[in-house]
Amino acid sequence: MKHTVETFENHYASLCTAIARHMPTADMDRIDRAVEYAREKHKDQKRKDGSPYVIHPLAVAEIVAELGLDEEALLGALLHDCIEDTDASYDEIVKLFGRTCAELVEGVTKLTRANFTSSEQAQMENLRKMFMAMSKDIRVVLIKISDRLHNMRTMQYQSPAKQLIKCRETMDIYAPLAYRLGMQKIKWELEDIALRYIDPAAYQDIMDHLQAHKEKDEAFMRAIQEKIRLRLAEVGIHNSTYGRIKHVYSIYRKMNAQDKTMDELYDIYAFRVVVDSIPDCYNVLGHIHDLFNLVPGRFKDYISTPKPNMYQSLHTTVIGVQGIPFEVQIRTWEMHETAEYGVAAHWKYKQGGGDEKDFEWIRRLLESQQDTDAEDYVSSFKIDMFDDEVFVFTPKGKIVSLPAGSTPIDFAYFIHSGVGNAMVGAKVNNRISNIDTTLKNGDVVEIITSKTAKGPSRDWLNVCQSNQARTKIKQWFKKEKREENIAHGRSSFEAEMRRLMLPLSALTDAELEQTLLKKLAFDSWDDMYAAIGYGGLTATKAVGRIRDDINRASRPQPERTGPLRLTPENENAKHSRHSAGGVIVEDIESCMIKFSKCCTPVPGDSIIGFITRGFGVSVHRIDCPNTANRNNPETAARWVPVRWANQEAQPFDTTLELDCITRDGLLLDVATTMTAARVRVKELNGKDLPGGHSVFTVRFEVKNVAELEAIRNKLLNIPDVIGSRRGQN
Repeated sequence: MKHTVETFENHYASLCTAIARHMPTADMDRIDRAVEYAREKHKDQKRKDGSPYVIHPLAVAEIVAELGLDEEALLGALLHDCIEDTDASYDEIVKLFGRTCAELVEGVTKLTRANFTSSEQAQMENLRKMFMAMSKDIRVVLIKISDRLHNMRTMQYQSPAKQLIKCRETMDIYAPLAYRLGMQKIKWELEDIALRYIDPAAYQDIMDHLQAHKEKDEAFMRAIQEKIRLRLAEVGIHNSTYGRIKHVYSIYRKMNAQDKTMDELYDIYAFRVVVDSIPDCYNVLGHIHDLFNLVPGRFKDYISTPKPNMYQSLHTTVIGVQGIPFEVQIRTWEMHETAEYGVAAHWKYKQGGGDEKDFEWIRRLLESQQDTDAEDYVSSFKIDMFDDEVFVFTPKGKIVSLPAGSTPIDFAYFIHSGVGNAMVGAKVNNRISNIDTTLKNGDVVEIITSKTAKGPSRDWLNVCQSNQARTKIKQWFKKEKREENIAHGRSSFEAEMRRLMLPLSALTDAELEQTLLKKLAFDSWDDMYAAIGYGGLTATKAVGRIRDDINRASRPQPERTGPLRLTPENENAKHSRHSAGGVIVEDIESCMIKFSKCCTPVPGDSIIGFITRGFGVSVHRIDCPNTANRNNPETAARWVPVRWANQEAQPFDTTLELDCITRDGLLLDVATTMTAARVRVKELNGKDLPGGHSVFTVRFEVKNVAELEAIRNKLLNIPDVIGSRRGQN
């Protein structure tokens, strides 16, 4: 009990120190009432480390205070978990602390309160809620980022599996979001902590190297700092100059991007010179270039051209007398606050945050989410939110921000779906241009429309870069071109059937038709053809779903005059009749068998069967998440024992997903390894993720689980492949 009081008092004292330093005009009586309210509501709750739960909101409030936000945000931080985790209500918080505070608490609660059917769906809904909250009050997201930062600081108390999930989510969502909001200091800390759990060996190697070279590095930085200070003192420029080693994740990315060891990296030092005015910034730049040798092409002026997240500084890279390159950043005090704390700094300098236009990009993302499934939305979020942007102008001078690589098609649908659907051409910088022209920063774009336009072309789906444009084009085809979609979809579907040598006659088999349509989740073939035609489904996926059913129905069936009596002599007949793909279903005389795509079982895996409605027995690995409910009284009778047949080994499809550190040539290394293992690869693709990571998906054939594990070990031995998991076909 004594430890609990001391722990609470220490955190409370730390919070009060932060408030006194960053929010000296705050009403401490109101804040103390909020502290006591939170302490009372969370009194029976503990953190993972056994400490009182109220320490968490105190720590989050301290981060909010350090950001320099206002009193309402501080109260929102103190109470942010009350509605979610206690019996506190919105109305009660309104009564005690005011409506603004209650809305902030409710906004943070809505970002995390969700019950969803899949992880992708949960991620999509959380992203949507985050943007909704941001469009109403940016303080909600600043509190949420502060909440995540404290949770990351105490990540050591979570299980290894939870650590990996939360750290990947932080790399994918919270660190890039902090960067987009200009919160560089928090971004660095989030990335460094996440790296500690995602790649602990590499993290420790970097930390050990920095510790071993600490004295040498500090001596170098002291010498450079003193040289800059002496010069600026001579010319009378008031300044604060200090040096630092770039943060761990930045070094980690440089090592991987440049394929170098820590000893081979030189540009890991950065110096900041903070001055009183913009003219002083440019004066200091001249003195820096006089003191040290300039590295050509490494000067950037973000003062005259700020970054989209409001960041401003002069950047230059120079070389000192020791021949070591280092970066110098020159900025004013207000620029420094904005660089460290982003939009949060606006509460300090503008009393209430940025202008509406500062956050227009948030609202733009909301427009693209309608009629979009989870997988597409999360994918497009990473494109639209985190990749580089291109800024172009309308003929009237309005700035339009689009994803890098965008074309006039993306621009047209950004303006309005009616403009995109009626587009017949485009002008870029007052010259007629192709509609697939890649736009560059500063281009002036004009869309040429016609009332007689026939609408978008299907080829546009392969040209446009933004999810907004792609969604609106699909909507047009779905609504306007059903007959054309059916014809196009039928052609694609039948071509895929012929490629796989499947009989088209199966589609007109009266007994088989309803089974196939049910498998595809369509009421008629025309509905499925239309979906393929407008891009909602691919012919490859559609045929893949029914391929096994058609093959089974196409096999010649032996004539039978009576029940088959199983004897040792006809044991093999039992296997051939019961074991589609080498699986025997116990106690069932005849049935169709399919291998579930959720867990892709292969010989050697422990398996179990589930009697489906209309499609025979579905075979799952015993550890598949979908078998967790097999003891449910409502479905228990439909789970049946199955086993692998003792027959000649035949290949089975399976999939591995590889977690990798992004680098050139990695895809080739994976392909080479698979070839050397004499494995038949059916699909190999990869995608880059934010934070220097990639995911590769490999679909291939194996004969049993032992062969699968041997191949998995070979793949994990490839440099920069850091993890693997069984995936879905």
